[in-house]
Formats: sequence, C-alpha cells, structure tokens
Amino acid sequence: MSRAFVKEADGVDVVETLPERPISAHPNFVTAEGLATIEAELERVHREHAQAQSANDRAALARTARDLRYWTSRRTTAQVIAPPIAGAEVQFGSTVTIERDDGRRQTFRIVGEDEADPGKGSISFVSPLAAMLVGKSVGDTIRIAGSEAEIIAIG
Repeated sequence: MSRAFVKEADGVDVVETLPERPISAHPNFVTAEGLATIEAELERVHREHAQAQSANDRAALARTARDLRYWTSRRTTAQVIAPPIAGAEVQFGSTVTIERDDGRRQTFRIVGEDEADPGKGSISFVSPLAAMLVGKSVGDTIRIAGSEAEIIAIG
C-alpha cells in the first residue's frame, strides 16, 4: 500500500497517553504535615494546570490533569492521625531509634505513604520495616537485613 494517502502525525496533535498514577489500596493515613504537603501539591498542580491552559500546552494539560486527579483523590481520602502520646509503644507518627548489631543507630518516623522519604528518615506505615516496628516497645528487637536490631527509643 502506498503511504502517499496516509496522514502521519506531525507532532502538533500528538499527546502521549499517560497512565493514571496508582492509588494505594491502604487507608490514606497522614500526619498533619502530610496533609499540608498534599494541599501544597494540589496548589502547585493547579497553578501548573492553569499555565498549561494559558499556553495551550496539551502535553502539560494531560500531565497536570492526571496529577490533579491523583492529589484530589489523596486529599479527599486523607485521614489525619493525631500524633502519638509519649511513646510506650511504636505507632503511626512515632519516631523510632533502633540500634543494629554492628552498633549503627538509625532513626525513622512512621508516616503516610505520600510523605515517606527514607533518605530523610521517614518511612511509610505500610513498609515492611514499619510493620515490624508497630506495636513494639523499647528493648524489643526486630530482625532486619539478616541481623537483629533493638528499639532503643520511641518518640
């Protein structure tokens, strides 16, 4: 078949179809800071969406519309969990310090999925490490990365 009569995209009308951002099946527990982060993301994406509309940038419109759906859903389902009262037991919002067999100490705060940033010391409450820590007390041990770690502080 001749290609002479086939319309090819010239790039102007082509907009990549973006997959939806996955929404977790877990409850959307957040700290007060996590809720503020979600609201800030919503504001940022609203601004970007308005700019994309002004510029008639279809690719940016598609991306920001997808992000608006995600952050709106996360805001709608957010359940703010009050900070824990003096840590006798690890729970959502707790800051936990563990000491590994080799003497290394690590501190983690258990937070919502959207606010977790392991590099900065916050882990999602649905992470395997958080699951091992929740319900434990100072002096309890967990098995992590093939060795034992003791909980030495809960804040």
